[in-house]
Amino acid sequence: MKWNRFAFSLMLTGLSLSAQAEDSISAKPRRPSRYERFVEKRHQQWDALIPTQFVIQNAGNMGLLSAGAGWSYAHDHLETHVLFGYIPAHQSTRGKLTMTVKENYIPWRLPLTRSHEPQANALARGWSVSPLTASIYLNTVYGHEFWKNQPHRYPNKYYEFMSTKFRLNVALGQSITWQIPQEHRRNAKNITLFYELSSCDLYIRSKFIDHNVPLKDILGLSIGVKLQTL
Repeated sequence: MKWNRFAFSLMLTGLSLSAQAEDSISAKPRRPSRYERFVEKRHQQWDALIPTQFVIQNAGNMGLLSAGAGWSYAHDHLETHVLFGYIPAHQSTRGKLTMTVKENYIPWRLPLTRSHEPQANALARGWSVSPLTASIYLNTVYGHEFWKNQPHRYPNKYYEFMSTKFRLNVALGQSITWQIPQEHRRNAKNITLFYELSSCDLYIRSKFIDHNVPLKDILGLSIGVKLQTL
């Protein structure tokens, strides 16, 4: 009788070990197929097109008010914005729309709140400041009054280096960011207030040609709000 019990116990142990071996074998990760890798890559490419920021900006040679979407990458040191603006009718018969493609470089972000954590963790909460931002952007104004190439009504090569259709701009500025606490986040993770001092190629050219042009006449102040959603 004791021998039967011992044999029965060995049989149960063997079944248990066999089940564990089957589980360990079934739990072994399966290598994705070529098609599954293709689908995953396509998903990643489409996901990269989703904007991570939304921006509203005043002035900056883009119009009275501009708004658009943007993408941040390179650990949030680089940003690309696409903005659409509006120029009200002032000395013309109608208002005009503008479009701007802007590239921002943010070399440093410094936490304003004291913390013994590493900088990466300290920046993820509370307030932080970017003491320097640098931008370069190209904008255009929609309308038949503006031209890309010199019209025939002007002498040959009179405006060879100028175009009223496109303007190349540069800007320097600063920003301050508030990281929204996790428990209060709904549609965004941080809000940034920023300002910029900007100028365009036409204004800079006029300063080089005539040194009597005041610096304040070629610089413009712009302020804006940036909402980081992803």
